[in-house]
Amino acid sequence: MAKTILVVEDEKDIANIIIFNLERNGFDTLEANDGPAGLKLALECAPDLILLDVMLPGIDGFEICRQVRAQSQVPIIMLTAREEETDKILGLELGADDYVTKPFSNRELIARIKANMRRFSELPAAEEKERASGIEIAEESAAVYKDGKPLDLSVREFDILSYLAAEPGRVVSREELMEKVWGFEYYGDLRAVDVAIRRLREKIEDEPAQPRYIITKRGLGYYFAKN
Repeated sequence: MAKTILVVEDEKDIANIIIFNLERNGFDTLEANDGPAGLKLALECAPDLILLDVMLPGIDGFEICRQVRAQSQVPIIMLTAREEETDKILGLELGADDYVTKPFSNRELIARIKANMRRFSELPAAEEKERASGIEIAEESAAVYKDGKPLDLSVREFDILSYLAAEPGRVVSREELMEKVWGFEYYGDLRAVDVAIRRLREKIEDEPAQPRYIITKRGLGYYFAKN
C-alpha cells in the first residue's frame, strides 16, 4: 500500500512540484495551502509523514508541529527558506524529525522522506525487551518504559536511546549518532543532536540537569550509564 504524505505549503507552485515528484516516486499525497487546513488534515487523516512549511498563513509551521506532536509521533520534516539556525533548532525542539532548506533538490527531499519513514515503520520481527538501568526498551513496539510506565518518545528519541543503551558505557560522538541514527547524509548543524538529547532527557530523567541515564562526556559525546 502506498504511503500518504501531507504537504503543507502555501506557495502553490512549490506545492505542485513537490506533489508531482512525490507521486512520481509512488507516494499518495494530501495538500493544504494554509495553516488551519494543514493542522486539520494532519490530525484527522493520519498521514504517514508531513512536509511542513514554516511560514504559513493562519497558523505557522512551528505551532502546527507543536500541536501535532502533542497527539502523534508521525514523522515531520520542516520546509524552510530561512537560513537562521535558531529557526531550525526551534523546529527540532518542538518535535520535528528533520528539516530541509529551500531551494532543495528532488533527490535530497525523497531521500529524507524515505529515511524518516523507514525509521518510523521498520521494526524487528520479534518482541524483545531490553532492560537498562530501570529503563525497558521494547524493540518491536518501539516503546520505552520507566519503572513500568510508558514514556511518550518520538521516533528519533527512541532510536537515540536504543542506540546508546545497546552498549552501555561506550562514549558515542555526535557525528556517530548523526550517521547511525539519522541514517543519511545530514547537511545541518550537529547541535541537532544536542537538541534531541535534551528533549530525550526531559522525558526519561528525574532531573534532566543531573542526568542518571544519558551522560555527557565533555568534548567527546554521550554515553548510556551502566547498571
